[in-house]
Amino acid sequence: MRAPHFTIATAALLLAGCTVGPNYRRAQVAVPTNFRAPEPLPESQAASLADLKWFDVFRDPQLQELIKAALASNYDLRDAVARVDEARANLGITRANQIPQLSASGSTNYTRISRNGELPLPSSIPFNQDINYGQAGLNLLSFQLDLWGQLRRATEAARADLLNADWNRKAVITTVVSQVAAGYFQLLELDSELEISQRTLETRRESLRLTQERQARGIATLLDVRQAEQLVDSAAESIPQLKQQMEQTEDQISLLLGKNPGGIERASHLSEESFAPEVPAGLPSALLERRPDIRAAEQALIAANANIGVAKAAYFPQISLTGLIGGQSSKLANLFSGPNRIWSFVPQVTQPIFTAGRLKNNVRLAEAQRQDAQIAYEKSIWTAFQQVSDALIAHQRTRESRVQQQELVTALEDRKRLAYRRYEGGVDTQLNALDADRDLLSAELTLAQLRYSELVSVVQLYQALGGGWQ
Repeated sequence: MRAPHFTIATAALLLAGCTVGPNYRRAQVAVPTNFRAPEPLPESQAASLADLKWFDVFRDPQLQELIKAALASNYDLRDAVARVDEARANLGITRANQIPQLSASGSTNYTRISRNGELPLPSSIPFNQDINYGQAGLNLLSFQLDLWGQLRRATEAARADLLNADWNRKAVITTVVSQVAAGYFQLLELDSELEISQRTLETRRESLRLTQERQARGIATLLDVRQAEQLVDSAAESIPQLKQQMEQTEDQISLLLGKNPGGIERASHLSEESFAPEVPAGLPSALLERRPDIRAAEQALIAANANIGVAKAAYFPQISLTGLIGGQSSKLANLFSGPNRIWSFVPQVTQPIFTAGRLKNNVRLAEAQRQDAQIAYEKSIWTAFQQVSDALIAHQRTRESRVQQQELVTALEDRKRLAYRRYEGGVDTQLNALDADRDLLSAELTLAQLRYSELVSVVQLYQALGGGWQ
């Protein structure tokens, strides 16, 4: 049996490098030289906002605590971690198919012959004799020689699936960080709107009191009083709506944190949250290596590419080995002595001849799945460029709108002050004062919303650039 062993081992070594199916090569992507933005970005700018850790971008201590809690308990992230563990176990199972599997077996049989048996026994067989029989061995389970690389391709695909799951986990981290930050900033914006509305309500109540006093002295009319009451009621009516939005936003953040609905602590004010005017985007080529979803899509493409080799290897002969070595004896004491040794070696060759197109269609299916993964990979790249460009546009344009809105609020504050002074002095109508009040409230609310939009644009840019998972 030495010659067959040597022949098979030699053939396995010679054909070990024979792996059917295409080897993966990353496709060349025409990366743009720069991202689209209203203001040209310097082409040599290698630094990127996404290179910063999330706690260096979001410096509010309360927001940092919320993000830490979400990273520990978020349900989507926990599910992503479980999928990584699942893919790692599957890789171990697939890789084990490349290694011979051994098992040990043993048995013993005790028999006593009866004197009063139904069948007469020859005189040569003694009665009342105990017969012992034992067998032990080391079994080589059916092991497939990977001559065509089928098992290696399957392991390559499983390894890519593991990396795909891990990059998807990192993509979930970026999403969770961004969602918590955006929700927190929305709470700050609603706090600001509520503060504006409450301050406006107090001002309008004071104006109503003044109008009622003027009516009592015959200076103002009942129409003036009703108009002042209308402003008070409209300001009071908006407050419950703001509180509803605030409480529902707190519940959304609580879900992200993986806890029951409840209040969310805030440590700062919307006007105190700010980022640098220039938010560097970095080089577009670096986006391909930093975005987790792009890396995950590439690993899915690698797995699909390897599965083509698995499908093509099914065309070739499959050689499997099964063996046994051990001992067999009627006396357990002599079980492993020379004359009682047993062995068997069973090589088996299987060659598909007629499969009714099954093998051909398996290859076609694998190739189509690879094409689908290729399209998804390319789409993820161009989607990433589009998201970064949109975030840059939103950040710059929203900042411009916020600056203009700030100037408008300053002008309307002065207009309201002058209008009420003229009204109290009797040189102007109440209508102008009320119009100035309404315009100022609307402008202040719009300014709060623009501040929130500017903050969220940075959050979106940070996520689009692939930041947050480091």
